[in-house]
Amino acid sequence: MPLIETLAAIVGPTQVLTDAADLAPYLADWRGRYHGAARCVVRPGCAEEVAALVRACAAARVPMVPQGGNTSLCGAATPDAAGEAVVISLARLNRIRALDAANNTITVEAGCTLAAVQQAAAAAGRLFPLSLASQGSCLIGGNLSTNAGGVHVLRYGNTRELTLGLEVVLPSGELWNGLRGLRKDNTGYDLKQLFIGAEGTLGIITAAVLKLFPAPRTTATAWLAIDSPAAALAVLARMQARFGAMLTACELVSGVALALVRRHLPGQMAPLATTSAWHLLVDVSGADTAPVLLAALEECLGDALAAGEVSDVVIAQTLAQAAHLWALRENISEAQKREGFSIKHDISLPISAIPEFIAATDAALAAAFPGIRCVTFGHIGDGNLHYNQSMFDAADNARLLAGQAAVDRLIHDRVAALGGSISAEHGIGQLKRAELARYRSPVELATMRAIKQALDPLGLMNPGKVL
Repeated sequence: MPLIETLAAIVGPTQVLTDAADLAPYLADWRGRYHGAARCVVRPGCAEEVAALVRACAAARVPMVPQGGNTSLCGAATPDAAGEAVVISLARLNRIRALDAANNTITVEAGCTLAAVQQAAAAAGRLFPLSLASQGSCLIGGNLSTNAGGVHVLRYGNTRELTLGLEVVLPSGELWNGLRGLRKDNTGYDLKQLFIGAEGTLGIITAAVLKLFPAPRTTATAWLAIDSPAAALAVLARMQARFGAMLTACELVSGVALALVRRHLPGQMAPLATTSAWHLLVDVSGADTAPVLLAALEECLGDALAAGEVSDVVIAQTLAQAAHLWALRENISEAQKREGFSIKHDISLPISAIPEFIAATDAALAAAFPGIRCVTFGHIGDGNLHYNQSMFDAADNARLLAGQAAVDRLIHDRVAALGGSISAEHGIGQLKRAELARYRSPVELATMRAIKQALDPLGLMNPGKVL
């Protein structure tokens, strides 16, 4: 039986897409940088169907590309141009299987949107703290496969830290059920860690047990004008000393990034009357009442003003005001997309090295590429910067694109020299395969390849990604 007929017998004919128009949304990444081809897209409705699909593809020696919400920024979910692969969309695996409020866990399928998991937790008086700008469209399976970070890593950690158990279809087509809601389990190797962050190259995640937390009683949000990244570190240290784990988010936004949002997203008002080269957006949350928490935040930021660490500040007085401040931060990527071409870097550094990195790298890029513009923003509380380049004059972007390899080398060499990472939360995908080989040791690369060979000896799981 031809493979497509075999797949249709597993999931039903309507869940196998072959027409060009139907395939198109699955064959390009969110940024429009990568375009591929596939023999078909299949949309299973349960983990058992995923397992059967994998067995069929493995028997036919056909590569598979698992895909969630297709919001990858590194081309991790886009097939190559050969047209041989089967894209396996997890979007129909969208059930909340269980919520255990007493155990503070939720069991969800890989096709649930992040927003749906957040809402299910909130309905039970709990918090699932992973928070991304794409949370309405990104799927939990993709969050797990890329070890997504977001704005609350400072307090709650990456997706890896929020995961207790997984259900995974292995490259053999076997279904491994590791859906354990345990915080202590030392029975051998922690297998789930192999699949978190593996970008679908070792197996297909179909479900997960995730940690929940008591919902905070109150959250206070403030937007600060500061002079420099060094001032941001001073404010961060002050707020951590005052609030400890109650400091939930600390986001750095350059004046250039803020200007892009206001230019391309009409209705986004400036948060402050004064202009500034740099800004911080902070959230503090806890069990205190709103007046108590707001008073504590006002006192802390008043001390920062008096110390010269902050030049101006606004504290949101309503949920709507807080949402407006967060929209300014969360829409930076969308504003850049509307602006057009940019070279994107998702890097992490020791927090103490961030001011040095920005100052030295901005200067080196300006010297090497006159007219370059750096759009810098990110999660300064955990050392993750989004450091993106384009030209002030868009007509010069073709020249910058031609020099992208030199831009990448300059930036990544400085990141490595400071003890950082070339990928903080977006993964490797297709975009950074060669860079990974340059910045990871032969021992690390050989170990990764050994794991890949052991689990996927035929090399059919998301080929061409990561390694």
